[in-house]
Amino acid sequence: MASLPHLALQPLTDHGINTTIEMETIKKTTVANKREGGGSNMKEFETDQQDDDGVFLTWKDLSVTVSNGKRGTKSILQDLTGYARPGELLAIMGPSGCGKSTLLDALAGRLDSNTRQTGEILINGRKQVLAYGTSAYVTQDDTLMTTLTVREAVYYSAQLQLPDSMSKSEKEERADMTIREMGLQDAMNTRIGGWGVKGISGGQKRRVSICIEILTRPKLLFLDEPTSGLDSAASYYVMSRIAHLGQRDGIERTIVASIHQPSTEVFQLFHNLCLLSSGRAVYFGHASAANQFFALSGFPCPTLQNPSDHFLKTINKDFEKDIEEGLAVSAISTEEAIERLVESYKSSDRFQQVPKQVAEICKQDHRELETKRSHASFLTQCHVLTRRSFVNMYRDLGYYWLRLAIYIALAIGLGTVFFNIGHSYGSIQARVSLIIFIASFLTFMAIGGFPSFVEDMKIFEKERLNGHYSTGAFVISNTLSAVPYLLLVSVIPGAIAYFLPGLRNGQEYFVYFASSLFACMMLVESQMMIVAGIVPNYLMGIIAGAGIQGLMLLVGGFFRLPNDLPKPLWKYPLHEVAFHKYAYQGMFKNEFEGTIFHSTNRDGGQHNITGEEILRDTWQAEMGYSKWGDLAVLLGMIAFYRLLFLLIVKLTEKVRP
Repeated sequence: MASLPHLALQPLTDHGINTTIEMETIKKTTVANKREGGGSNMKEFETDQQDDDGVFLTWKDLSVTVSNGKRGTKSILQDLTGYARPGELLAIMGPSGCGKSTLLDALAGRLDSNTRQTGEILINGRKQVLAYGTSAYVTQDDTLMTTLTVREAVYYSAQLQLPDSMSKSEKEERADMTIREMGLQDAMNTRIGGWGVKGISGGQKRRVSICIEILTRPKLLFLDEPTSGLDSAASYYVMSRIAHLGQRDGIERTIVASIHQPSTEVFQLFHNLCLLSSGRAVYFGHASAANQFFALSGFPCPTLQNPSDHFLKTINKDFEKDIEEGLAVSAISTEEAIERLVESYKSSDRFQQVPKQVAEICKQDHRELETKRSHASFLTQCHVLTRRSFVNMYRDLGYYWLRLAIYIALAIGLGTVFFNIGHSYGSIQARVSLIIFIASFLTFMAIGGFPSFVEDMKIFEKERLNGHYSTGAFVISNTLSAVPYLLLVSVIPGAIAYFLPGLRNGQEYFVYFASSLFACMMLVESQMMIVAGIVPNYLMGIIAGAGIQGLMLLVGGFFRLPNDLPKPLWKYPLHEVAFHKYAYQGMFKNEFEGTIFHSTNRDGGQHNITGEEILRDTWQAEMGYSKWGDLAVLLGMIAFYRLLFLLIVKLTEKVRP
């Protein structure tokens, strides 16, 4: 196999792929030397290093394996070597499952805990942790708050990410500038939209995601499949904006993007190309020279065909087929084609030059990158997140408003079924049944907000992984923003269900009733937060949450009295930790303590029974403390569950990237 000559500066006349790229007009003539790739002249880097602040990313002999259970380990990446330079866009291409996203995650330091990485990844020739805001990662999925407008989404993110040393007006100016950079000025006041709500297009959502991540002006930008799900026009517009970020606002950014199947126009935007197949490098070098590499290897691109389509078709072995070899009649299998390309690449001059380029980059005296950069303070994060969450809850009808409407309908039903139950002996059972239904089933329905909270968790996980704010700020803000809505859901339906049946008169008693109902609903939401932290799946989460609630209902002290519960497990500890025990006892004490019910005997005589006797003898309530003690336990449980959720998220962060 003949070695591959230096082709970076030769035009590809047969296939319409120009070697000049839009962004080269900004660069000086030294870029041509940089992209030549042949030889090891040190000045090739020295001339371009006027942008000392740029990030040179290099990797050498990078391999990644993943645990495959009892079958040992599975290799995902095999001995990859390459680099990414400031002001350039490196595209990682290959068929599905070739390791594109794994390579991107490895370079960004986001590999899962069940993977094992070997090799060397250096930044400016040294191992270091980048300061917050120096690098950014745009995920494949556009995880955005659908109820916000484009302006609001970017504004809130700017206030979270940018330091307190910047004024609010400066942060807003930065956000406006970033929105304009990505061409979103006409959609600034349009809601992002999502399921059931029309909003901006898919390409605009992708650009909003990019906007949010480049607010800190990162010098290193990773993008995972930025054109996934977009048509060719939207893909080109998004990628052209990304490519031009490499030379925007005086910062030479290093951009690394995995991309599945770019159009011809998008392909022309790439400076360098890393082509993978089954975790092995088929080609690494100038994107403009890839066509001739394939031609010299015996797989020329047909006239008028998109080169990227030809590359992927040649190295995709998911669908076994025969590949025509040049103009010959004979054909070879995909496996043979891949092996030939890999061997051709390994025997080429370019393959020898890549480690030399990496070594030369590492030898340079790069300016040391900042190791610490501040962002918004904890109090600012709490304030901004609380405001953003409050707006989201207000606009999302499924979060609380639909629940409020259903609760009101149920409360009216309860009020009419138990209307004016009176104070006779027979009203005791009616009061207990009404209280049990409210404390059990109305609070049980709070799990209906689980899907909305899972969406919040997805946004949190993405933003937390990118370092936008702390876990504690998220927990506090979610709690504070939910309080006003839970008060509405507790007070309005609670008043209907309390006064129509004629429960105990007195402002103090209703305040306790509503407070207890509020605490129960917040407790259920806190439990569902924990479930969401462990099982972030709609169906499994709702099933798990319903199972937990059902178990607590069973041992709460109504369906089976406390003294009748089997002591191992069911009474100790389940009955003691079930919040229904304290909700039932508190509401019973609120309703019965200090009251007297009159009963008529068969012979016509009157018999009085006190509320304390009902509590002690009938419902086996613990009378050693007041109803406020039960409420205090409920509030303490809320704090405990929220702290437990915080701990679970923190532990999850330890085992995740």
